[in-house]
Amino acid sequence: MDFSIYPLDKGESLSKYVARALDIIDKSGINYRINPMGTVMEGEWDELMKIAKDCFDAMKKDCSRIIVSIKMDYRKKEGSRLETKITSVEEKVGRKLKK
Repeated sequence: MDFSIYPLDKGESLSKYVARALDIIDKSGINYRINPMGTVMEGEWDELMKIAKDCFDAMKKDCSRIIVSIKMDYRKKEGSRLETKITSVEEKVGRKLKK
C-alpha cells in the first residue's frame, strides 16, 4: 500500500503531523519504507486498513481538514516485494538506482 496523510489546515510545515502517522506505522511492526511523498507498507488488507484508520483517527484529533491518499497493489505471492520490485527494475536497467 502506498499511503500518505497530512492536514490542510496547519500551514506549510507538516512534518510534525506526518511524524505522528509514521510513529503509528512504525509501532505496528509491519514492513514499510518512507519516501519524501509518502510511505509504502506491506501487509494483509485488514491490517493495512487498520493502520490507515489509526493514522486518520490520530490526525483528526486536532486537524479540521485532512488529505488521505491510498494506492493498493495486490499480488498473490508470498514474501516481501519492497526490495525485490526495486531489484527487478535495477536488473533491467543494468545498474543500481537512487533510493
